[in-house]
Amino acid sequence: MLQAVSNGASVISTSDAMKTLKYHTTQPYPCGYLPDKTARSEVVEPGNRIDTTLYNQLLEQGYRRSGHFIYRPRCDQCQACLSVRVKAPIFKPNRSQRRSWKKHCHLTYQEHQLHFSEEHFLLYQRYQAARHACNSADEDKRAQYQDFLLQSHVDTKLVTFYDNKQLCMISLIDKLEDGLSSVYTFYDPDIPHASLGTYNILWQIQLCKTLGLRHLYLGYWIKEHSKMNYKVNFRPLEILIDGHWLPYEQMAAKLSL
Repeated sequence: MLQAVSNGASVISTSDAMKTLKYHTTQPYPCGYLPDKTARSEVVEPGNRIDTTLYNQLLEQGYRRSGHFIYRPRCDQCQACLSVRVKAPIFKPNRSQRRSWKKHCHLTYQEHQLHFSEEHFLLYQRYQAARHACNSADEDKRAQYQDFLLQSHVDTKLVTFYDNKQLCMISLIDKLEDGLSSVYTFYDPDIPHASLGTYNILWQIQLCKTLGLRHLYLGYWIKEHSKMNYKVNFRPLEILIDGHWLPYEQMAAKLSL
């Protein structure tokens, strides 16, 4: 069972921890979210040893991870990718979210350490094919799946969800000191009007409450991208602006969000 990380150990201050790391900025590359734009990323060099405490500090500064790859946007003329997190203890679902919870509250789940399963991979392929058409070979997809989801420096759980013993969804979650980080979720794309993604975020928020954790980190919110804009539906939400986590409602008016 997921358990909250103890805060008993001494914690290096963010500034000191950051100084021990080495970073580099990538060359411009085509943006994967907004067409006709280029992107750049600031990357923590792979040789750095990242533990839970240090990754939590990086997350608070807007970094995310993809496998062992830790990065944050560093685009020259665009700031569309904004880090967001839900204030889990005081979150209350809206009417639509309550319907989603009621619809799927019968699902059962199991928590696992990271491991490869052919059944999991096939579900991932189906999800990707339905949402992100890809022409790469099967072996390339298999390697990408393992590198992207099954490699981690921190305590990551793989959670499988079942509907009457039928696998329908998988979620990868990082367990941190002040919250949970939602790494990636994929589900059966053939279930019509399922709202499984909404249910899964609600489940993660509830898990934060159960563990006494303050935040659910949802990664980057992109207003202009339809598949990333859903995150603002989970409030109260905080948004990272110039190194400070501020209420979304406060910033929305100022920044025309």
